[in-house]
Amino acid sequence: MAVATKGHADNSDEKADQMGEESKAPRFSTGNMDASVDPRKDFYTYANGTWVRNNPVPPDKAIWRGSDELQEHNMDLLHRIAEDSAADKTAPAGSPARLVGDFYASAMDTASIERLRFAPIDDLWQRVSNIGSVDDVTKSITELHAAGVSAFFVAGSMADQKNSAIYAMYLMQGGLSLPDRDYYFKPEFAKTRDEFREHVARMFMLKGIPEAQARQWADTVMSIETEMAGASRTSTELRDAEKNYNRIDTAQLDGRYGALAPTRYLKDLGVPQSTQYVVVGQPEFFDAINALLGTRSIDDWKVYLYWHVLSSYASALHAEVEEEDFDFFGRKLRGQQQQEPRWKRSIYAIDGSIGEALGKIYVERHFDEAARHKAEQLVGDLIGAFRERLMNLQWMSEPTRQKALAKLDKFSVKIGYPDKFRDYSGLVISDDDYVGNLRRSVAFELKRQTSRVGQSVDRKEWQMTPPTVNAYYEPTQNEIVFPAGILQPPFFDPTMDDAVNYGAIGAIIGHEITHGFDDQGRLYDGDGNLNSWWTDADTKAFDAKAHAVVQEYSKQEVLPGAFVNGELTLGENIADLGGVAIAYDALQKRLAQEPSGRVSVDGLTPEQRFFIAYAQAWRYNVRDAEARRRLTMDPHAPDKVRAVIPAESDPKFDSAFPPSNGGDPQPMPRVGVW
Repeated sequence: MAVATKGHADNSDEKADQMGEESKAPRFSTGNMDASVDPRKDFYTYANGTWVRNNPVPPDKAIWRGSDELQEHNMDLLHRIAEDSAADKTAPAGSPARLVGDFYASAMDTASIERLRFAPIDDLWQRVSNIGSVDDVTKSITELHAAGVSAFFVAGSMADQKNSAIYAMYLMQGGLSLPDRDYYFKPEFAKTRDEFREHVARMFMLKGIPEAQARQWADTVMSIETEMAGASRTSTELRDAEKNYNRIDTAQLDGRYGALAPTRYLKDLGVPQSTQYVVVGQPEFFDAINALLGTRSIDDWKVYLYWHVLSSYASALHAEVEEEDFDFFGRKLRGQQQQEPRWKRSIYAIDGSIGEALGKIYVERHFDEAARHKAEQLVGDLIGAFRERLMNLQWMSEPTRQKALAKLDKFSVKIGYPDKFRDYSGLVISDDDYVGNLRRSVAFELKRQTSRVGQSVDRKEWQMTPPTVNAYYEPTQNEIVFPAGILQPPFFDPTMDDAVNYGAIGAIIGHEITHGFDDQGRLYDGDGNLNSWWTDADTKAFDAKAHAVVQEYSKQEVLPGAFVNGELTLGENIADLGGVAIAYDALQKRLAQEPSGRVSVDGLTPEQRFFIAYAQAWRYNVRDAEARRRLTMDPHAPDKVRAVIPAESDPKFDSAFPPSNGGDPQPMPRVGVW
């Protein structure tokens, strides 16, 4: 569980320029293009070349994209909300304005944070110090998890993937500090491992541990986490929904994982005692941890837990600790040169803790309901286009087709913000207790999740906050969700022609629709249950097409010798390919209904503007360290790859950008499932 964003506590020079001129939402522009480039030779540079040259990664970022430009605009809006809320002492207790204002004030109160130093986590450090047995270790896990300390494994509730009407308790692998298990083993991350050891040692020394002991402790942390990593599944394996669904009766848990005392853990965490089962995502990981508890010394486990107490809250502590934390996780791991301003890091923390309180104010101030209605039209057009594709697929048999159509008909759509915002009653937020606010928020959310196990799923709940610049498909709810934050330029722009909007937000809507039928989404039925509803022949046909997608993306070299993992990114790639294809179809139907839109703008046809707008939505620059990190663990392909392959794979690209007299320099790829 993330408790805060990485950051630095020194804000002595920020007040003067905190509330500068509000940034503008980034829009589609032909000025981003490099029209001197042949679009069939280098479509990405043709669409984005000028922007790429003029927009290097800012010093406080590891990656810079069109979505990040929009995020900057959003942050300016949220900054004003936070400042106004903090200044308004008349807001009623428990109101969104008071919650946001007090949280923000506490995060910006660096004088108190510096004075307190390690005091906000002293009780957690002492809890670890009191451990004297394996039983004490397992007892401490519950308390540490409730306090926001990420150690051993991850626990939480969500819809049961095979009975999506109720919430189930899930236990998943975790307990690692580096981004992915591969960082512990692959040769290319050897330097990172050395830097991590140094970082852990320095953190212990900042806590007052003598240097020799601190370095020994750092070796212990690395040793334990390496053993945990060895028992962890890869990022690709974690995509296998069936393999990661392992229902175990609660009565059998202690028999298999006795050292971990899982039934006591569940009880102490507040899971209802009537709960008859849990879903263990990776049973072999828990087997390994259970065995390690009997082979590692108590002192080793105390060191491991000391480290996670420090690391979980380092970004919220005093400046020297926060700077050390950033130096490794930001500067070394991601290539970020400097930290973002403190006010931004504070807002990230608020959004991650009480995001729907912040989001309620954001929507009231900044969300245009007209955008919601236009988005509803776009969604309807895209679903209609996908339905036509399903009806006309040559490779799908009629029994599977009818079930696929039935699933599509059951899609639910959420746009903008929740019908009912989350109730934070009982959560205490103080204007002078930043770490306490973070800790209480974690405990509040964990209690909310554990207490609902076995109850009916709230289908009105959102998994993203309204200001989020993103969207998602939730397979267990069979729903597509588009927060208010993404319904802005460069993705959605009411001032632009349909071609631009269908190429940008239309392709994203299509992307989320297609997720319901990607290599994992297709395994869930219309009610959101993990359930086999495909014929064997259709499964074989799908797999053959998916394999071609894996092969094409795996050819893409991002850094010298570093290629896209086509298997890890398969679901997102299928969704990108499908999103562009159905968005193009939907645009053509819209233009047929409204022929006035079929005009050239800036010398570009609607079809050309469609593909350019799509590619511009994925414009980016990235630091090498961040690119390598994402190649290891991100289920999305790099943005440049996302911009090009789905566009060039669409047969309509040829008619939009016909070959010159000299012919194509190389054949266009033709891959895709839908």
